[in-house]
Amino acid sequence: MPGPNRQLKSAPAALSKKERNQSLRRLMGYLLSEKLKVVLMLFCGAASVFLIVLGPKIMGQGTNVLFAGILGKMLLAAGVPVGTPTDQIVKALQAQGQGSLASMVSTMNVTVGEGIDWNWFAIILVITAAVYLVSILLRLVQNFIMTRVVSDTVYLMRRQIEDKLNHLPLKYFDRVPRGEVMSRTTNDVDNIAQTLQQVLGELLFSTFQFVGTFIMMLTISPLLTLVAFIVIPVMAVVSIFIMRKAQPNFTRQWEKTGNLNSNVEEMFSGHLVVRAYGQQENAKGTFEGHNKGLYDVSYKAQSFSGLINPSTGFFGNLMFVLVAVLGGVRVLNGSLTLGDLQAFTQYSRQLSQPLGQIASMTTVLQSSLASSKRVFEFLDEEEEVADTKNPVTIPAKEDGGIDGHVAFNNVSFSYDPKEPLIEDLSMQAQPGQTVAIVGPTGAGKTTLVNLLMRFYEIQGGSITIDGVDTKQMTRENLRSHFGMVLQDTWLFDGTIRENLLYGIRKGQAVSEERMIEAAKATHVDDFVRRLPQGYDTVMSEDSSELSQGERQLITICRAFLADPDILILDEATSSVDTRTEMLVQQAMNALRQNRTSFVIAHRLSTIRDADLILVVNHGSIVEQGNHDELLAADGAYAKLYNSQFTGAAEEE
Repeated sequence: MPGPNRQLKSAPAALSKKERNQSLRRLMGYLLSEKLKVVLMLFCGAASVFLIVLGPKIMGQGTNVLFAGILGKMLLAAGVPVGTPTDQIVKALQAQGQGSLASMVSTMNVTVGEGIDWNWFAIILVITAAVYLVSILLRLVQNFIMTRVVSDTVYLMRRQIEDKLNHLPLKYFDRVPRGEVMSRTTNDVDNIAQTLQQVLGELLFSTFQFVGTFIMMLTISPLLTLVAFIVIPVMAVVSIFIMRKAQPNFTRQWEKTGNLNSNVEEMFSGHLVVRAYGQQENAKGTFEGHNKGLYDVSYKAQSFSGLINPSTGFFGNLMFVLVAVLGGVRVLNGSLTLGDLQAFTQYSRQLSQPLGQIASMTTVLQSSLASSKRVFEFLDEEEEVADTKNPVTIPAKEDGGIDGHVAFNNVSFSYDPKEPLIEDLSMQAQPGQTVAIVGPTGAGKTTLVNLLMRFYEIQGGSITIDGVDTKQMTRENLRSHFGMVLQDTWLFDGTIRENLLYGIRKGQAVSEERMIEAAKATHVDDFVRRLPQGYDTVMSEDSSELSQGERQLITICRAFLADPDILILDEATSSVDTRTEMLVQQAMNALRQNRTSFVIAHRLSTIRDADLILVVNHGSIVEQGNHDELLAADGAYAKLYNSQFTGAAEEE
C-alpha cells in the first residue's frame, strides 16, 4: 500500500533577500572548500588585472614619445634653434600668442631637431607586449584553476546528492514526482555548473578590473575621474532595476522546468495507456501548457537580462564623450599630456566594460542561486532515522545466517497521524514458514513488507528477527538477508547476465553453471537461448525486446541466485501466463524451502500450500490460519476465495 501521493510545494515566485544570501553563502562554502586553489586563483586574477590596467599607462608614454618627436621637428621647421631648452621654447610660443601649443610643449620632454626616439618607442612597445602576454598567461592559469574549483564544487554536490538519495525515506519518493526529483538533481546542478563556470571568472576579473582602473584613473586626473563617476550611479540604478525585474523570472524558469520534466516523464512512462484511451490530445494540451509557461518565463528572464549590456554600453559611451571633451580641453591648457588623455579614455572604456559585465553576470547569477535553492532544499530534506550507534550484526548465510523467526509485536503505523492505519498488530512467522498475506486492494499488505524492510519506520511496538529488534540493526545488514521479487519489474541497462547477478552480495561468487541452473529452474533459459547474444544480450531499461512475463521471470531468477535468508514475493507471478505460472510456482516452492517467505498475492491459487495465511483489511489482521482452516471458517478468506473461483466457474 503506497504512501500518500502529495505534490511538492512550489517555491515562492521570487527569492527573498534572505534566501538569496543563504543560497549564496552555502554556494560560497562549496567553492571555498579548497582554500589554497581559491587564493591562488584570486592572486592570478589580481596580478593579471594589474598588468592589464598598467598597459594603457605604458602605451600613453609611447604616444608622448611620438608626439614629442613630431613637435621637435615642427619647432625646427619653425626656426627654433637645435638644443633650445623647453622653458625658452614655451616663452617664445607664448610671446607669439600660441598659448595652447606652449602649454602642450611644457608638459612634454621635447628636444628640437631630434625627432622621434624610435629606440625608446620600440622598448615601450616590447614592454607593453610583455605586460599583456604575461597578463594573458596569468588569466589562463586563473581560468584553469577556476575550472577545477567549479568542477570540484559540482562533483562534491553530486556526491552529496547521491548520498542523500540513499538516505531519503520512501515517503519522500511517494510525495515528490520523479520528474521533479530528476530536475533538481540533474538540470539544476547542470545550471549551477554552467553559470558558475561562466560567471565566476568574469565576475572576479571584472571586479578587479574596475578597482584597478579606478585607481589608475585617479593617478592621471582626479577631476576627470570625478566627471566619469557622475555617470556610474545612474548606470547602477538602471542595472539594479533591470536585475530586480529579471530575478523572479529566473526562479520561475527552473520551477517550470521541473514541472515540464515531471509531465514528460509521466507521459513517457504511460504512453501506452495514453494511446489506449485516446488521450493524446489532452496529453498534448497539458504539455503545451507546461511548455508555454516555461517559454513565457524564460523569454521574460532572457529579455530583461539582455537589456543589461545595451544600457551599460549607452552610459559607457556617454562617459567616453564627456571624458574626451573635457580631457581635450585639459590637454590644450597644459594640464594633461596627450598620452595621459589617451590612457584615460582607454580606462574609461575599461571602466564601463567591467560594470556592464558585473551587472550582466549578476543577473545570470540569479539563475544559479534559484537552482542552488532548489538543490539545497533537496539536500535539507529529512532523512531516514539514523542507524543505532551500536548495532547488532546478524551474520551472513555463509557464516551461519539466521533462522528466520520474524515477529510483529504490537506494531502501530500510519502514513498520516490523523488517519491511523495499523494499530497494535501482532503476528509471527516461524523459521522456514511460508506466510501469505492476502486482502483487498489498499488493505495494507505491501505496507507490512515495507515495515519489515524498514522502508518506513514503525511508530509503536517492535519487529524482531530471531529476537533481535530490527531497529537495533543497520538497514544494510537487515536488508542483506532479504530477497525481493516485486510486482513492478525493474531491469537496468546492461546484459541479461548482469541483471541476473545484480542481487549477488559483495564477496560472493556465482559460477556459470549455477547461473544456468537457476535460469533453467525459473524458465529464463528457455527464452534467453533464443536471443541473438544469449545471456550477453544487452537490454535497455524498458526492455522492449522482452515481454512483461519474461521480465518478471528474470527478476525471479535474480532472487533465486541471491539465495536470501528471508524471501518476499509481492505479486511475483502476476505478469506470467497460467501455464508459466504453474512452472514458476514449482521453482518458487523449491526456492522457499528451508527459508522464511512472505508472499503477497491476489491470485489465491498461488498460496494454497502456504503454512500461514494472514487476511489483512484496513491495516489489521482479520483472520489467520492455513488454507483449509480458513475455508472451513467461512470468513473473509472464504469470501475472497469463492469470489475468484466460483465466479470463474460460472463464467465457464
